[in-house]
Amino acid sequence: MKFLLTDSGVKNPSIHAALLDLLGKPIEECVALAIPTASYGHPWAQPAGSWRFISGRGGNPMTELGWKSVGVLELTALPSIDRDKWVSWVREADVLLVNGGDALYLAHWMRESGLFDLLPTLGDKVYMGFSAGSMVLTPRIGDDFVGWNPTGGDTALGVVDFSIFPHLDVPGCPENSTAAAQKWAAEIGVPAYATDDQTAIKVVDGVVEIISEGHWLCFNGAA
Repeated sequence: MKFLLTDSGVKNPSIHAALLDLLGKPIEECVALAIPTASYGHPWAQPAGSWRFISGRGGNPMTELGWKSVGVLELTALPSIDRDKWVSWVREADVLLVNGGDALYLAHWMRESGLFDLLPTLGDKVYMGFSAGSMVLTPRIGDDFVGWNPTGGDTALGVVDFSIFPHLDVPGCPENSTAAAQKWAAEIGVPAYATDDQTAIKVVDGVVEIISEGHWLCFNGAA
């Protein structure tokens, strides 16, 4: 797969251009599947959060970008339905839009549903994450971001080889300061990026590119 790991969706022309490059065709010709699952596991979860993401009214542009069609893929439902059916939905889509919320809850359901095992077979499809939807692909999220955690630890899926500290110095998130990011990076001990709402990380064939009209930091040997 090709990955566009955003902090808060497609917030500027540079991130929009990166998405178009990954898709290889206009957005209006692409089929999207929206995955709201992470929002249910967050300690502050409310039903309205998933609705805002799916409806495109959350202020984090993903579902509302003008897709040919948008479907909803709820990971908690997949173990109870025919695998061939939902796998066909995924294979027919051009892009997966993965909501924020709780990264470890999302990691659990990506494994439990079977979607995680399917990812390496999806070729040139695009995965676009928002906040926890991006963090879930990293090796570790760090103790600062652990919420739902029945088994202990902070291990995520490890699809990419770096960690992400989101919402860097964003108004309304005073706990996500530069000082907090530096402390987090020292503790996490793997290559890492701290990104603000105007920044995304593009990954194709293991090559990382920062797409930004804002502010970002790299740590622990990240390029």
